[in-house]
Amino acid sequence: MFTGIIETLGIIKEIQKEQGNLHITVASEITHELKIDQSVAHNGICLTVVKINHNEYTVTAIQETIDKTAIGSWQVNDFLNLERAMKLGDRLDGHIVQGHVDQTGTCTNITEANGSWVFTYEYDPALSNITIEKGSITVNGTSLTVVNSGLNTFSVAIIPYTYEHTNFHTYKIGTQVNLEFDVIGKYVARLTDLGK
Repeated sequence: MFTGIIETLGIIKEIQKEQGNLHITVASEITHELKIDQSVAHNGICLTVVKINHNEYTVTAIQETIDKTAIGSWQVNDFLNLERAMKLGDRLDGHIVQGHVDQTGTCTNITEANGSWVFTYEYDPALSNITIEKGSITVNGTSLTVVNSGLNTFSVAIIPYTYEHTNFHTYKIGTQVNLEFDVIGKYVARLTDLGK
């Protein structure tokens, strides 16, 4: 479990394909605190540390992860939002995040708004995921509040701190992101589907 509060950025140093798997090596300032078998969220994807070498560590993504997330578009030198799993007894500053990406979304608009930014995303409604106005959404692992919720679109407002300390400053129109919808929204969507 995660909170969606990004600890630090990592940078991709190497990507190796092996059959249906991707081995991704990341350099990060938290590498020295990691252990083999530890879970770390990378742009919202929960991946297990399989190797550590000085300030770099490696994680492996299986085919299902590649199919359901934006991981296949990652490139060497891309920045990743990183968060280690939460500890029992810690404050839950964001919201409950599982690190299991529901689907991807695409950035369709970025607007500067008096020192902050509003990012708008669209996603495929076929999977029955929904956002709720003022509810929570995880975009590339970052816990955010939904504004302008629509059928297959929503926006989030990004303050300067988040813009500078996550990889939001690298996003452009067309950037593909990982989305994890709020568990409450998932529950509402499921009830709606059952009521049809």
